Amino acid sequence: MPVPSPTAPQLDLFEHSQDTMLCNDVLDAMLRRDAAAAGQAHAALAALAPRHEALAPLGTLIAALVAAADTAPFSGTGEAARAGEQLERDVAPAARAQFGAAAAARWLAPLWCRLAERAVALSFRVAQPDDHAVPLWLRSGDLAAARAAAQAVAGIESWWRQPVPLGWMAQARHATDGLDAVWPLLAELSWLAPARLDAVARACGDPLLGRLLRRFDDDFDPGPQSGPEPLAWFPAWLLIDQPALLPRLREARRGEDGEPERCFRLLVELLGLERQGRHRELIDSRRRLRDQQPALYAAYMKSR
Repeated sequence: MPVPSPTAPQLDLFEHSQDTMLCNDVLDAMLRRDAAAAGQAHAALAALAPRHEALAPLGTLIAALVAAADTAPFSGTGEAARAGEQLERDVAPAARAQFGAAAAARWLAPLWCRLAERAVALSFRVAQPDDHAVPLWLRSGDLAAARAAAQAVAGIESWWRQPVPLGWMAQARHATDGLDAVWPLLAELSWLAPARLDAVARACGDPLLGRLLRRFDDDFDPGPQSGPEPLAWFPAWLLIDQPALLPRLREARRGEDGEPERCFRLLVELLGLERQGRHRELIDSRRRLRDQQPALYAAYMKSR
């Protein structure tokens, strides 16, 4: 029987150690945002282990770091959107694979901000909303970037009447001021574009908002006669489930006066009458709510 070479395991261990050291050298340089040093370590790794599984993702990260040195403003149509898509599609997964989710988010934040800075001169276009600085700032997760996003949204004409900018403002204000500050914006968004509310809630990642939306989905059915967008009823249901939110929710701007908003305003009136003890008017308002939205009336009376 052939005797195994005693040096073979040591040689394999040595080569593996070299691979690991060079990978760590690349990652250390990347965390320092030193593209030149990262490139040198990456080249050494490629020479030692040309089939190493980390070569491709590390190369993607180095290329992204080099590209971040470009400060030229975006000018052509779709440039900012394509840059953001490439960062999300190619660079972000590579960063998460190499750094882990939390460290990757921190590493990616300056890249998102750099893209946003290059997009600041772009005007908002309804047909191409992603070709704008605000979604890039919001992707960074940085507090200063969220403030910049809110300021940019405020510069869009009639932003509160357009679903995308309204959703951006809610997300930016949530990042800077928390959930309590954005209840009026979320109510307005639910009436204007209910599907957008769901997307904004996911982007905010607020645990309380997520729980309330899930409970609304589980507990409330507005009925088939109320249209295909049940989330439009969320603010009205919220007044019943969380009456302490009344002072914040009634700050919501008036929208297009659809049925969900009219019932919301009626519930605001009802809660006010309850607090004032005006029983005769309360009975009349309850009757109107019952006639307008039986499911909402049932939810309201269940809590009484």
